[in-house]
Amino acid sequence: MTTTVPSPRPYLRVLPAPVSPYYSPSFASTSPQSAPLHTATMSYQQERFIAELAVQRASILTQKVFFEKAKGTVSKDDKSPVTIGDFGAQALIIQAIRKNFPNDEVVGEEEASSLRQDKDLSAEIWRLVKDIKLDDAESDSLLGGPLASEESMLDAIDQGNSPGGPKGRIWALDPVDGTKGFLRGGQYAVCLGLIVDGDVKVGAIGTPNLPIDDTAPIDSNTGAQQSATSGNGVLFSAVLGEGATSRPLTSGVLAPSKPISMRPVPDITQAVFCEGVEAAHSSQGDNAAVAQRLGITNASVRLDSQAKYCSIARGAGDIYLRLPVKKDYQEKIWDHAAGDILVREAGGQVTDIYGARLDFSKGRTLAANKGVVAAPKAIQDEVIGAVKAVLKL
Repeated sequence: MTTTVPSPRPYLRVLPAPVSPYYSPSFASTSPQSAPLHTATMSYQQERFIAELAVQRASILTQKVFFEKAKGTVSKDDKSPVTIGDFGAQALIIQAIRKNFPNDEVVGEEEASSLRQDKDLSAEIWRLVKDIKLDDAESDSLLGGPLASEESMLDAIDQGNSPGGPKGRIWALDPVDGTKGFLRGGQYAVCLGLIVDGDVKVGAIGTPNLPIDDTAPIDSNTGAQQSATSGNGVLFSAVLGEGATSRPLTSGVLAPSKPISMRPVPDITQAVFCEGVEAAHSSQGDNAAVAQRLGITNASVRLDSQAKYCSIARGAGDIYLRLPVKKDYQEKIWDHAAGDILVREAGGQVTDIYGARLDFSKGRTLAANKGVVAAPKAIQDEVIGAVKAVLKL
């Protein structure tokens, strides 16, 4: 299989100097073993900074793959598609975590057994991964620089095998969230969240196809097939207790950020709600019934991936519903960790269908929760009430 890698798309702009408020020269000059992992106040600014850079670098890789016709798809046991973007992005992000926080664990969506059996696909991914780097040499060095070999790439992918759990520092990684959207040419996201003793502390999400303008409304076109434009590509992040931000994706140092927040909803009948494109992921009929019960007449906006969390966090939408399709289905923690903290730090609440906080301490899944409901704090109880009524809870 041969893949021609196009040149970087217009959104990958190079800025002249490090401008991240979290950048510190000590991050570059101190070894990860001796560097403090966080301050005494547990602000997690170093973790946020590394997470943002790692997600940005991985987003460059996924964007290179995105506009290719042949994305190198294979099938996992659950028959969902996997692309060279998933594998390559996971390798790059885990390398960055390994470099900076060598004792941390990673719960990653992918594992490399299929690549070890498919040598051609593995070689194709390696040809792409080995050339991916940030245009700023110092930032790229902070992430570990280039991977040493194809085998080191496979080993990095396989280090996302943590069982998760209630103790320790665990990163939840979805290298390409919304894989089917990615294949369709729609919305997708690169998602990374840090969970400490079962509580999400840091989140970073790269959305190459969302508009940079935080005030841009979402509609049916937002989830449709995307083209390369200079007005798309956003990096979202949040730290517990310190708010949420957005910034343009670049190919080098981090762009300046600005705070984001959910918008007030004085009239719930005018709210905009988001749901997944795939009917197998969320009960679209129940979603519609909830909207009807709330008096919402606007059609739902269907988006793939945690782009839904990002959209409501910055006020482009208001409510995100992911209502259960199967009684025994358990949500994966990598599908929600980063989005959960982003929305909560932007002034919202994220709960299950019963109104309980999402519990990230149960392993690789949200075993203690059913479904997801996210909305501004002021209307969350009203939304949950409608959900309970529709689902007859």
